[in-house]
Amino acid sequence: MGDLSKDINSTFVNDKVKALINIIYTANWINSHQNEFFKPFGISPQQFNILRILRGAGEAIKVQTIKERMIERAPNATRLMDKLCAKEFINRLPCPGDRRVVHIEITDKGLQLLDTIDKDFKEDLLENLTKEEAKQLSNLLDKIR
Repeated sequence: MGDLSKDINSTFVNDKVKALINIIYTANWINSHQNEFFKPFGISPQQFNILRILRGAGEAIKVQTIKERMIERAPNATRLMDKLCAKEFINRLPCPGDRRVVHIEITDKGLQLLDTIDKDFKEDLLENLTKEEAKQLSNLLDKIR
């Protein structure tokens, strides 16, 4: 089991400060693991998030809708989509009624990538938590926000 105080060789003014720093430290740890996991697939965690949003939508949706649904509100979402488009994981569809609006759809190649990722996604970063602890953690994080 990890102990933040030992991991970063520090003491804290109180438990709330320790908890806050632990959340930040753990978020960075998770991000690092995700970056390493997605590297062989040639995409970032943010690009994976966009592909999952599109798969879940089941139809082409507006760029703005994708931005609103992203876990990490990326100001560079358009650039992320440019890269996915270049790799043929998504298509841009102009809106016939409004030239300013662009719809995005996931391609068969993008769906195949998600299927491959789903099969390879064996690493469970929450394996040390029971289902009840995971639920409690989620509720506590919701309470913070």
